[in-house]
Amino acid sequence: MASFGWKRKVGERVSKSVVQQFEAEAEKADENPAEEETDWLHAIKRRREILLEDCDAKSKRLKEEGAVLAEQGRHWEAIKKWDEAIQLTPDNPLLYEMKSQVLTILQEVFPAVKAAEMAVKLRPLWWEGWQTLGRAQLNLGEVDLALRSFQVAIHLCPSESTLWQEDLAWALKLQKQYVATKEKIRQEEETKEQILNAPELDQDYDFESDEVLAACVAVAKRQTHYEELKRTAVVIDSEGNIKNVVCGEEETEEAMPPSKEEFIKARGF
Repeated sequence: MASFGWKRKVGERVSKSVVQQFEAEAEKADENPAEEETDWLHAIKRRREILLEDCDAKSKRLKEEGAVLAEQGRHWEAIKKWDEAIQLTPDNPLLYEMKSQVLTILQEVFPAVKAAEMAVKLRPLWWEGWQTLGRAQLNLGEVDLALRSFQVAIHLCPSESTLWQEDLAWALKLQKQYVATKEKIRQEEETKEQILNAPELDQDYDFESDEVLAACVAVAKRQTHYEELKRTAVVIDSEGNIKNVVCGEEETEEAMPPSKEEFIKARGF
């Protein structure tokens, strides 16, 4: 049986020197197979380094573009830029922190908290990340969690005055207001229960006696007290004192953030 071989076209000639050169290169490759493999691994590693450098550079550019858009009030466009940057560098806590700031401004409360949580998870010793998380938690209504976040931030950077004078102080006021409001609701429910199940109405009275009049007066007083509780709101004055204000008699200011500063920028570590 004839051995297998390549068929040359009719009239085609192969130079003897070309054949010898081909055989020599084949023998060299057989003698040093590891060398060629090492070159491939080095090339792949170098290519990966170049790609990572490109991703970092593009992510930095997108981050800065998002910061400019946020300062111009184009918040959703800024978030889009940062999302693109996160796809390139998902371990950059700065991107999540800046995104949380903008989401808080947009009243996207839950996504803002999630973004800030990711920032502190990636860099747990970054006080600005904890400050942003605390503000997002306040916006969500989680006052106790916000207090803890501000306390962590203060522990990491006790010299930062805004943490003491604005963030922590504001959170403590809101906590105080929350406790007072909870107590007001308890009193309101208790008074309502006393009206519905007045003990005076369980007794048998002589309709011509003074006891009937006294019972009616007692029930009327509870009803009046209940109506007053329903019309009052718990507010905090500028000095941090709790006040019960009757709705309609005095204007109440809405709760505002502790600082008017919109610190959306490429904040550093």
